[in-house]
Amino acid sequence: MKIHEYQAKDLFRKYDVAVPDGIAVKSVESALNAYEKLGGGTVVVKSQIHAGGRGKGTIHCPNSGEKLMEGGVHLAHSKEEVEKFAKTMLNHILITHQTGPEGKEVQKLLIESGVDIKRELYAGIVLDRVDRKFVFMVSTEGGMDIETVASATPEKIVKEWIEPETGLTNEQALALAKALELEGEQIESAVQIFSALWTAFSENDCSLMEINPLVVTGANSVMALDAKINIDDNGLFRHADLKELYDPNEEDPAEVEALKFHLNYIKLDGNVGCMVNGAGLAMGTMDIIKLYGGEPANFLDVGGVANPETVSNGFKIILSDPNVKSILINIFGGIVRCDRVAKGVIEAMETENVSVPVVVRLEGTNSKEASQLLNDASFDFIVANSLGDAAEKAVKATGFSS
Repeated sequence: MKIHEYQAKDLFRKYDVAVPDGIAVKSVESALNAYEKLGGGTVVVKSQIHAGGRGKGTIHCPNSGEKLMEGGVHLAHSKEEVEKFAKTMLNHILITHQTGPEGKEVQKLLIESGVDIKRELYAGIVLDRVDRKFVFMVSTEGGMDIETVASATPEKIVKEWIEPETGLTNEQALALAKALELEGEQIESAVQIFSALWTAFSENDCSLMEINPLVVTGANSVMALDAKINIDDNGLFRHADLKELYDPNEEDPAEVEALKFHLNYIKLDGNVGCMVNGAGLAMGTMDIIKLYGGEPANFLDVGGVANPETVSNGFKIILSDPNVKSILINIFGGIVRCDRVAKGVIEAMETENVSVPVVVRLEGTNSKEASQLLNDASFDFIVANSLGDAAEKAVKATGFSS
């Protein structure tokens, strides 16, 4: 689960990680009130969306698509400038390299006190899946995309792998601070922040934490000027308070709807809708669709239950995407019997208005009985006898040639 920058900074404050004073707002009027509460002067007006590259993005009108402004993060030196930036950003579309061309609507802003910045650094914690440990990374190249740094100058990223039994040690925190070429009281400030960041990360079941930039201020203290946190969904049952930070407005509407039905759905850019039981089989199905010259429109794992209700909800989710021109249902009947799945598909077709060709491949327990049920049904199912046959027929049914 992703959370907004202002929410991440609220979490940081609980662990005594230094961050600028800031107020999240939803309207121009509240932005102006926030400016007054922060004491005026210079503030930063920051759009709040779940995507990186906000400062380098562009603001567009949602209706005409007209570009209104460069950047989704701006320094404002007066009340008038706060008003101008808030009016231009709120309820408009911010497009960055991470949002795709459709962008995301800016529904919230963070109005934040300006900071006297001496140096910009980078700090982050991620899971190293090869070593099966979390790794704390720092770099002197703050403010840049860490992927660019890793590609162009990997030697400028210093890493400390964290042992699960001990957590981040004081020696490791000190080594990270020195790797950033900090001096004197800056080192003490950084060690304190690194230890606090690890505590916040581990206690809240985070999967990613990134501060870019981490800054050294004019007062020689270290501060988190930005904050990005992802929380492991599998740990949310332990954190009722963190669940409240979920913002469905930042997610694809179809993916939000799928969660209500306990379906694992991810929208893609193709035109062949997929409904499969099992994540591995779903990935294989998408691969073979591409092998036959098509493009999958989605990942949809209905799990171990493919009953009429599940299939019906799956149809609703898949068909919410106007790009879908055919649907491939690929079920392996192990625990679930194929004939029951076939009955579920037939019943779902009776209740849902499915206007695109439906290709069905059922393999496993009672697959022959299932094929007979589909052939005898009043619907024009395209029954496939193998995965390759199913993919070929689903791609052909879209009406697009490769």
